[in-house]
Amino acid sequence: MASSETRTTESTGESAAGTLGQIVSVEAGLDALDLVVTSRPTFRQTFVNKIFPPIVALAVVMVVWVILTPIVDDPSKLPSPSAVGGEFKDAWLKGDLLGYIWTSVSRGLLGFFFALLIGTPLGLVVARVKFVRAAIGPILSGLQSLPSVAWVPPAVIWLGLNNSMMYTVILLGAVPSIANGLVSGVDQVPPLFLRAGRTMGATGVKGIWHVTLPAALPGYVAGLKQGWAFSWRSLMAAEIIANFPDLGVGLGQLLENGRTASDMAMVFEAIVLILFVGIAIDLLLFSPVERWVLRSRGLLVKS
Repeated sequence: MASSETRTTESTGESAAGTLGQIVSVEAGLDALDLVVTSRPTFRQTFVNKIFPPIVALAVVMVVWVILTPIVDDPSKLPSPSAVGGEFKDAWLKGDLLGYIWTSVSRGLLGFFFALLIGTPLGLVVARVKFVRAAIGPILSGLQSLPSVAWVPPAVIWLGLNNSMMYTVILLGAVPSIANGLVSGVDQVPPLFLRAGRTMGATGVKGIWHVTLPAALPGYVAGLKQGWAFSWRSLMAAEIIANFPDLGVGLGQLLENGRTASDMAMVFEAIVLILFVGIAIDLLLFSPVERWVLRSRGLLVKS
């Protein structure tokens, strides 16, 4: 009887050891699959993957532009690339080009900073307080869908033609997007994270700072990118509509000046600058932050 029990115990131990070995081997295999050997990309790889495609796209646009210019044959509708280049050259030689850019960029970034200070706590309150979400959640969504140009006339009536009006339009355009982005990020936080945080004492402000905000970062960053886009669009609408010498000449004002003078070369100059600034801010500010957030969560392989 004792020998039978001994054999049973030995067989059970061998079975458990075999099962444990299988689990270990499976885990090792999964770890091997997750292991990605990375190295610093060469200049050739960086050029082919990141620099060359935009150059090709720009070259295609320029070729199409050059082909269409003699077909349209009307500088008041489609100026030639050389005419637009002449506008850039004149603005640079007069020392106005950087002034156009700085006037708009400084307003846009400062207005976005204020929108960030307002939209972040507002988004947290809406995400965490059910009554507040039911009360103003739909209003935020409605404000986000409202064209930013609609805020320019009331802002001018309320505040007059000054920089306060510009910042008000930016805030009304950007705050809803930032708040809604944070609400979406908080809604996607796994409940397990929140319970684990509470178990370890991360409640109240500590829970928000150490658990909720880090877990909600992907949605929050997406909201920030959208908020900047709304800020920039709102500012351009305000600069186009609200013309006043004391406000200086930003990119929107430059665009309106070209329309008033029926100077399509100046209009194209303003459009190119507006696109350039929007793309540059995204590439220099938001794209690195987004890549860092995704990479820190294992969602983007560093290559």
